[in-house]
Amino acid sequence: MKKAWIIFGFIFIAGLLSPMEKAHAQQNELRIGYVDPQHIMRSMPEMAAIERRLQNFVERKRQEFAEKEATFRQEVEEYQQKMAVISDEAKRQEEERLAELNLELQEFQQNFQQEVQERQFELLEPLLDKIQDAIESVADERGFTFVLNTMTNNGDFIILYASDEAQRDYDITDEVMQRLDLM
Repeated sequence: MKKAWIIFGFIFIAGLLSPMEKAHAQQNELRIGYVDPQHIMRSMPEMAAIERRLQNFVERKRQEFAEKEATFRQEVEEYQQKMAVISDEAKRQEEERLAELNLELQEFQQNFQQEVQERQFELLEPLLDKIQDAIESVADERGFTFVLNTMTNNGDFIILYASDEAQRDYDITDEVMQRLDLM
């Protein structure tokens, strides 16, 4: 009889633990969603203003480069015109000065792309933060463990295929857009 109670006790405890184990297993289950932040960003009304500001910045930098380049070319032409009548020491000094100007021009050109990228990040950062906050909010509500971007910054797809069911259940792009009042 004692054995029966012990067996009954084990069965009873096992019966109590079983739902707890299932809940624990469900709690540890990975739930992965995905989102297309580039689509969201293109839908944001602020993007048009950001693109104009970035384009204006690029045009100013191009104009600045063109002016520096024109000045350099003019100075080279002036040097070539007076080269025959100046001393060797004056030629050497002028060639050093022109080489330094050429180096400055090349450095300006190299820094141009970096400055454009920095300006782009500066302008986009507030939008990216808003999108990230909305993604986190939707992901928390939906119980996702991870949310993937649909593509890399280079435009390569990460999500190559999702069935209609998976799109319905795991693509949170529209929900994020609704959270941002874009739909």
